[in-house]
Amino acid sequence: MNLWFGTVPVFLIAATGAILLVRRWRKSAFKILAALNVAVMVGSLALLAGALSAAPAAASGGVAPALAAAATDAPAGAGGSALIAAAIAVAGSSIGAAFAVAYTGSAALAAMSERPEIFGRAMVVVGLAEGIAIYGLIIAIILIGKA
Repeated sequence: MNLWFGTVPVFLIAATGAILLVRRWRKSAFKILAALNVAVMVGSLALLAGALSAAPAAASGGVAPALAAAATDAPAGAGGSALIAAAIAVAGSSIGAAFAVAYTGSAALAAMSERPEIFGRAMVVVGLAEGIAIYGLIIAIILIGKA
């Protein structure tokens, strides 16, 4: 069984708890949820810092000497850092594209309500905003290819 399948019940329990918290204590629930989110983020950043700063594991006596030498010659954490950079590139570009589409889409709809004939030009501007996410995806593919 995959390890990630074990996170599904944890997610469902957390989501149910959040919904019940919001229903019961409407005003203070968002402060509690924000504090829990900050605590989880700090814990995950501490775990990430520990994983990135850890030394590579030493080979045990049961491993062939050639494999142990090959494992110690590889750069430590270079592939993992590239994967994290790829994730940051995709996340950042997607968030930027979301803001861009939100602002340009609302402006395009406002302009089209006054002049319906500018539909084509307005959709080009919204499409250009989507290009930001595509650029982030291309950067991520390049980084993963070099990992």
